[in-house]
Amino acid sequence: MNYIKTLEDQVQAMATGFVATLPSLVIAVIVLVITWILAGIAVKIVSKLVSRTHVREDLKQLLNTLVKLAVWLAGLMIALTIILPGMTAGGLVAGLGVGAVAIGFAFQDIFENFLAGVLIMLREKMQIGDMVEANGVLGKVEKITLRETHIRHYSNELTILPNSMIFKNAVKIYTDQAYRRNDMIVGVSYDTDLDHAAATIRRAVESIEALAPDRNVDVYATEFGASSVDFLVRWWTDSKQHDFLLVKSQVVFAIKKALDDAEIEIPFPYITHTFKEPVPLAQPEKTDA
Repeated sequence: MNYIKTLEDQVQAMATGFVATLPSLVIAVIVLVITWILAGIAVKIVSKLVSRTHVREDLKQLLNTLVKLAVWLAGLMIALTIILPGMTAGGLVAGLGVGAVAIGFAFQDIFENFLAGVLIMLREKMQIGDMVEANGVLGKVEKITLRETHIRHYSNELTILPNSMIFKNAVKIYTDQAYRRNDMIVGVSYDTDLDHAAATIRRAVESIEALAPDRNVDVYATEFGASSVDFLVRWWTDSKQHDFLLVKSQVVFAIKKALDDAEIEIPFPYITHTFKEPVPLAQPEKTDA
Protein backbone atom coordinates (compact mmCIF):
# COMPACT_ATOMS: atom_id res chain seq x y z
CA MET A 1 0.00 0.00 0.00
CA ASN A 2 1.39 3.37 -1.05
CA TYR A 3 0.91 5.50 2.08
CA ILE A 4 2.58 8.53 0.57
CA LYS A 5 0.21 8.51 -2.39
CA THR A 6 -2.81 8.17 -0.09
CA LEU A 7 -1.61 11.06 2.04
CA GLU A 8 -1.06 13.24 -1.01
CA ASP A 9 -4.58 12.48 -2.25
CA GLN A 10 -6.08 13.42 1.11
CA VAL A 11 -4.17 16.67 1.30
CA GLN A 12 -5.11 17.52 -2.28
CA ALA A 13 -8.78 16.78 -1.56
CA MET A 14 -8.67 18.99 1.54
CA ALA A 15 -7.05 21.82 -0.43
CA THR A 16 -9.63 21.47 -3.21
CA GLY A 17 -12.47 21.54 -0.68
CA PHE A 18 -11.00 24.59 1.05
CA VAL A 19 -10.70 26.45 -2.26
CA ALA A 20 -14.28 25.49 -3.10
CA THR A 21 -15.53 26.90 0.21
CA LEU A 22 -13.54 30.14 -0.05
CA PRO A 23 -16.42 32.12 -1.61
CA SER A 24 -18.75 30.94 1.15
CA LEU A 25 -16.18 31.88 3.80
CA VAL A 26 -15.74 35.34 2.30
CA ILE A 27 -19.50 35.86 2.23
CA ALA A 28 -19.78 34.63 5.85
CA VAL A 29 -17.07 37.09 6.93
CA ILE A 30 -18.91 39.90 5.13
CA VAL A 31 -22.11 38.87 6.94
CA LEU A 32 -20.29 39.01 10.29
CA VAL A 33 -18.93 42.48 9.50
CA ILE A 34 -22.44 43.65 8.56
CA THR A 35 -23.71 42.07 11.78
CA TRP A 36 -21.13 44.02 13.79
CA ILE A 37 -22.22 47.27 12.12
CA LEU A 38 -25.93 46.51 12.57
CA ALA A 39 -25.40 45.63 16.24
CA GLY A 40 -23.80 49.02 16.87
CA ILE A 41 -26.58 50.83 15.00
CA ALA A 42 -29.29 48.88 16.86
CA VAL A 43 -27.74 49.70 20.23
CA LYS A 44 -27.59 53.41 19.35
CA ILE A 45 -31.23 53.40 18.25
CA VAL A 46 -32.37 51.62 21.41
CA SER A 47 -30.29 53.94 23.60
CA LYS A 48 -31.79 56.99 21.90
CA LEU A 49 -35.34 55.67 22.35
CA VAL A 50 -34.80 54.62 25.96
CA SER A 51 -33.15 57.95 26.86
CA ARG A 52 -36.52 59.63 26.34
CA THR A 53 -38.09 57.49 29.05
CA HIS A 54 -37.50 57.22 32.80
CA VAL A 55 -35.96 53.75 32.63
CA ARG A 56 -33.24 53.05 35.20
CA GLU A 57 -29.61 53.06 34.07
CA ASP A 58 -29.11 49.35 34.77
CA LEU A 59 -32.18 48.47 32.67
CA LYS A 60 -30.78 50.57 29.82
CA GLN A 61 -27.61 48.50 29.95
CA LEU A 62 -29.67 45.29 29.98
CA LEU A 63 -31.69 46.36 26.91
CA ASN A 64 -28.54 47.31 25.02
CA THR A 65 -26.94 43.96 25.81
CA LEU A 66 -30.03 41.96 24.81
CA VAL A 67 -30.40 43.85 21.52
CA LYS A 68 -26.74 43.33 20.69
CA LEU A 69 -27.00 39.64 21.59
CA ALA A 70 -30.09 39.15 19.39
CA VAL A 71 -28.44 40.79 16.38
CA TRP A 72 -25.28 38.71 16.79
CA LEU A 73 -27.23 35.45 17.14
CA ALA A 74 -29.10 36.19 13.93
CA GLY A 75 -25.88 37.08 12.12
CA LEU A 76 -24.07 33.96 13.31
CA MET A 77 -26.94 31.71 12.25
CA ILE A 78 -26.92 33.26 8.77
CA ALA A 79 -23.14 32.88 8.52
CA LEU A 80 -23.30 29.22 9.55
CA THR A 81 -25.99 28.42 6.97
CA ILE A 82 -23.81 30.04 4.29
CA ILE A 83 -20.72 28.01 5.27
CA LEU A 84 -22.75 24.79 5.69
CA PRO A 85 -25.44 24.89 2.97
CA GLY A 86 -26.92 21.56 4.05
CA MET A 87 -27.83 22.91 7.46
CA THR A 88 -31.38 24.16 7.78
CA ALA A 89 -32.66 26.66 10.31
CA GLY A 90 -34.47 23.88 12.21
CA GLY A 91 -31.36 21.71 12.35
CA LEU A 92 -29.28 24.68 13.48
CA VAL A 93 -31.72 25.50 16.29
CA ALA A 94 -31.74 21.83 17.36
CA GLY A 95 -27.96 21.75 17.30
CA LEU A 96 -27.83 24.92 19.37
CA GLY A 97 -30.19 23.32 21.87
CA VAL A 98 -27.98 20.26 22.33
CA GLY A 99 -24.88 22.42 22.41
CA ALA A 100 -26.46 24.73 24.96
CA VAL A 101 -26.91 21.81 27.36
CA ALA A 102 -23.25 20.81 27.03
CA ILE A 103 -22.06 24.39 27.32
CA GLY A 104 -24.37 24.94 30.27
CA PHE A 105 -22.68 22.21 32.27
CA ALA A 106 -19.21 23.44 31.31
CA PHE A 107 -19.91 27.09 32.12
CA GLN A 108 -22.46 26.73 34.90
CA ASP A 109 -21.05 29.53 37.05
CA ILE A 110 -20.92 31.97 34.13
CA PHE A 111 -24.54 31.34 33.15
CA GLU A 112 -25.62 31.47 36.79
CA ASN A 113 -24.09 34.93 37.17
CA PHE A 114 -25.59 35.97 33.82
CA LEU A 115 -29.11 34.96 34.86
CA ALA A 116 -28.64 36.54 38.31
CA GLY A 117 -27.52 39.77 36.61
CA VAL A 118 -30.66 39.84 34.45
CA LEU A 119 -32.90 39.29 37.50
CA ILE A 120 -31.05 41.95 39.53
CA MET A 121 -31.52 44.47 36.73
CA LEU A 122 -35.21 43.65 36.33
CA ARG A 123 -36.13 44.08 39.98
CA GLU A 124 -36.66 47.57 41.33
CA LYS A 125 -34.41 47.27 44.37
CA MET A 126 -30.67 47.98 44.47
CA GLN A 127 -30.12 50.53 41.74
CA ILE A 128 -26.94 52.28 40.68
CA GLY A 129 -26.04 54.89 43.30
CA ASP A 130 -27.58 53.02 46.24
CA MET A 131 -25.64 52.57 49.47
CA VAL A 132 -25.64 48.83 50.19
CA GLU A 133 -24.01 46.20 52.35
CA ALA A 134 -23.57 42.80 50.70
CA ASN A 135 -21.39 39.92 51.90
CA GLY A 136 -19.65 42.21 54.36
CA VAL A 137 -18.95 44.85 51.68
CA LEU A 138 -20.29 48.34 52.47
CA GLY A 139 -20.32 51.00 49.80
CA LYS A 140 -22.05 52.59 46.82
CA VAL A 141 -23.26 50.61 43.81
CA GLU A 142 -21.20 51.98 40.94
CA LYS A 143 -21.99 49.57 38.12
CA ILE A 144 -24.17 46.50 37.44
CA THR A 145 -23.30 44.24 34.51
CA LEU A 146 -24.64 40.86 33.44
CA ARG A 147 -21.66 39.19 35.11
CA GLU A 148 -20.82 41.22 38.23
CA THR A 149 -21.68 44.18 40.43
CA HIS A 150 -19.16 46.91 41.28
CA ILE A 151 -19.38 48.39 44.80
CA ARG A 152 -17.24 51.42 45.62
CA HIS A 153 -16.20 51.61 49.28
CA TYR A 154 -16.39 54.97 51.01
CA SER A 155 -12.62 54.69 51.47
CA ASN A 156 -12.51 54.61 47.60
CA GLU A 157 -11.60 50.94 47.17
CA LEU A 158 -13.59 48.96 44.62
CA THR A 159 -15.01 45.49 45.26
CA ILE A 160 -16.39 43.38 42.40
CA LEU A 161 -18.94 40.77 43.48
CA PRO A 162 -20.40 38.03 41.25
CA ASN A 163 -24.10 38.59 40.65
CA SER A 164 -25.01 35.11 41.91
CA MET A 165 -23.47 35.94 45.29
CA ILE A 166 -25.58 39.08 45.58
CA PHE A 167 -28.75 37.44 44.31
CA LYS A 168 -28.58 34.43 46.66
CA ASN A 169 -27.56 36.29 49.82
CA ALA A 170 -29.08 39.03 51.93
CA VAL A 171 -28.36 42.61 50.81
CA LYS A 172 -28.97 45.59 53.08
CA ILE A 173 -29.97 48.71 51.10
CA TYR A 174 -29.49 51.82 53.20
CA THR A 175 -30.93 54.24 50.63
CA ASP A 176 -34.04 52.27 49.72
CA GLN A 177 -36.11 54.95 51.47
CA ALA A 178 -35.31 58.64 51.61
CA TYR A 179 -35.54 58.84 55.41
CA ARG A 180 -33.19 56.84 57.59
CA ARG A 181 -33.28 56.60 61.40
CA ASN A 182 -30.25 56.79 63.64
CA ASP A 183 -29.88 55.92 67.32
CA MET A 184 -27.53 57.09 70.05
CA ILE A 185 -27.14 56.34 73.75
CA VAL A 186 -26.57 59.39 76.01
CA GLY A 187 -25.89 58.92 79.72
CA VAL A 188 -26.38 61.52 82.46
CA SER A 189 -25.35 61.37 86.12
CA TYR A 190 -27.70 59.97 88.77
CA ASP A 191 -28.21 63.32 90.50
CA THR A 192 -29.67 64.89 87.33
CA ASP A 193 -33.32 65.90 86.92
CA LEU A 194 -34.29 63.39 84.22
CA ASP A 195 -37.16 65.48 82.81
CA HIS A 196 -34.83 68.45 82.43
CA ALA A 197 -32.14 66.27 80.84
CA ALA A 198 -34.57 64.70 78.36
CA ALA A 199 -35.93 68.14 77.35
CA THR A 200 -32.40 69.51 76.94
CA ILE A 201 -31.35 66.60 74.72
CA ARG A 202 -34.52 66.88 72.60
CA ARG A 203 -34.07 70.63 72.02
CA ALA A 204 -30.44 70.09 71.08
CA VAL A 205 -31.26 67.45 68.47
CA GLU A 206 -34.22 69.41 67.07
CA SER A 207 -31.92 72.38 66.45
CA ILE A 208 -30.12 70.46 63.68
CA GLU A 209 -31.40 71.75 60.32
CA ALA A 210 -30.51 68.57 58.40
CA LEU A 211 -33.09 66.46 60.25
CA ALA A 212 -36.28 65.33 58.51
CA PRO A 213 -38.83 68.08 59.18
CA ASP A 214 -41.88 65.80 59.46
CA ARG A 215 -40.34 63.20 61.79
CA ASN A 216 -40.19 63.51 65.57
CA VAL A 217 -37.09 63.28 67.75
CA ASP A 218 -37.54 60.55 70.37
CA VAL A 219 -35.77 60.52 73.75
CA TYR A 220 -36.37 57.50 75.99
CA ALA A 221 -34.88 56.67 79.38
CA THR A 222 -33.81 53.07 78.88
CA GLU A 223 -31.82 51.74 81.83
CA PHE A 224 -29.70 52.38 84.90
CA GLY A 225 -26.10 52.07 83.82
CA ALA A 226 -23.02 51.48 85.91
CA SER A 227 -22.48 55.21 86.43
CA SER A 228 -25.33 56.91 84.58
CA VAL A 229 -28.98 56.87 83.61
CA ASP A 230 -29.01 56.13 79.88
CA PHE A 231 -31.25 57.78 77.30
CA LEU A 232 -31.94 56.35 73.84
CA VAL A 233 -32.05 59.23 71.34
CA ARG A 234 -33.58 58.67 67.88
CA TRP A 235 -33.83 61.02 64.90
CA TRP A 236 -34.49 60.78 61.16
CA THR A 237 -32.36 62.06 58.27
CA ASP A 238 -32.96 62.37 54.53
CA SER A 239 -29.93 60.28 53.55
CA LYS A 240 -30.24 61.22 49.86
CA GLN A 241 -29.83 64.93 50.58
CA HIS A 242 -27.54 64.95 53.63
CA ASP A 243 -24.45 63.03 54.63
CA PHE A 244 -25.49 60.48 57.25
CA LEU A 245 -22.28 60.56 59.30
CA LEU A 246 -22.06 64.36 59.14
CA VAL A 247 -25.55 64.72 60.60
CA LYS A 248 -24.66 62.30 63.39
CA SER A 249 -21.55 64.35 64.15
CA GLN A 250 -23.66 67.51 64.36
CA VAL A 251 -26.03 65.77 66.77
CA VAL A 252 -23.16 64.74 69.04
CA PHE A 253 -21.78 68.30 69.10
CA ALA A 254 -25.22 69.78 69.79
CA ILE A 255 -26.03 67.38 72.66
CA LYS A 256 -22.62 67.87 74.28
CA LYS A 257 -22.89 71.67 74.14
CA ALA A 258 -26.48 71.70 75.41
CA LEU A 259 -25.66 69.45 78.38
CA ASP A 260 -22.59 71.53 79.22
CA ASP A 261 -24.63 74.75 79.10
CA ALA A 262 -27.26 73.17 81.37
CA GLU A 263 -24.50 71.94 83.72
CA ILE A 264 -25.61 68.34 83.27
CA GLU A 265 -22.77 65.90 83.74
CA ILE A 266 -22.04 63.11 81.28
CA PRO A 267 -20.28 60.59 83.53
CA PHE A 268 -17.92 57.87 82.51
CA PRO A 269 -17.36 54.50 84.20
CA TYR A 270 -14.80 54.53 86.99
CA ILE A 271 -12.13 52.03 86.04
CA THR A 272 -9.91 50.51 88.65
CA HIS A 273 -6.73 48.60 88.03
CA THR A 274 -5.46 45.96 90.40
CA PHE A 275 -1.72 45.65 90.60
CA LYS A 276 -0.09 42.58 92.07
CA GLU A 277 3.29 42.42 93.65
CA PRO A 278 5.73 40.61 91.41
CA VAL A 279 6.63 37.16 92.62
CA PRO A 280 10.43 36.74 92.88
CA LEU A 281 11.95 33.87 91.04
CA ALA A 282 13.09 30.97 93.16
CA GLN A 283 16.83 31.08 93.73
CA PRO A 284 18.75 27.87 93.04
CA GLU A 285 19.90 26.13 96.19
CA LYS A 286 23.58 26.28 96.96
CA THR A 287 25.38 23.01 97.24
CA ASP A 288 28.64 22.29 99.01
CA ALA A 289 31.43 21.61 96.62
